[in-house]
Amino acid sequence: MRFFTLVAGFDMYEVKIKAEFSAAHNLREVGGKCESLHGHNFTVEVAVQSESLDEGGRVIDFRLLKSKTREVLNSLDHKYLNELPFFQNTNPSSENLAAYIYGELAKQIDQGARRISWVSVWESETSRAIYRRS
Repeated sequence: MRFFTLVAGFDMYEVKIKAEFSAAHNLREVGGKCESLHGHNFTVEVAVQSESLDEGGRVIDFRLLKSKTREVLNSLDHKYLNELPFFQNTNPSSENLAAYIYGELAKQIDQGARRISWVSVWESETSRAIYRRS
């Protein structure tokens, strides 16, 4: 039984998961301490949106989203990010990490009305970058 009315064209559902990984990096040509090798315990949030729900009443199975996210993060976990192919010529900033994770997940998650909404990367408890496509 529904207790609310949906308005066609304005409905949007969004789910979010959180995961973590640890990695080292150094930022090129930014000045200051961040040019030196250092590491972070990154927290990643991934949001998926859809205008409709699947036959089970979900945007996406949380288990699938967590599994696909873990696969991407395992490729980054305990690595020196600057040495990974994507970051050879791209600064491994939190912004670029968010864009990389978004792109890798979009290849696997985007389907029909369902798509990655945004990815955020926290490099500390007070510093976060978000990537979303408009």
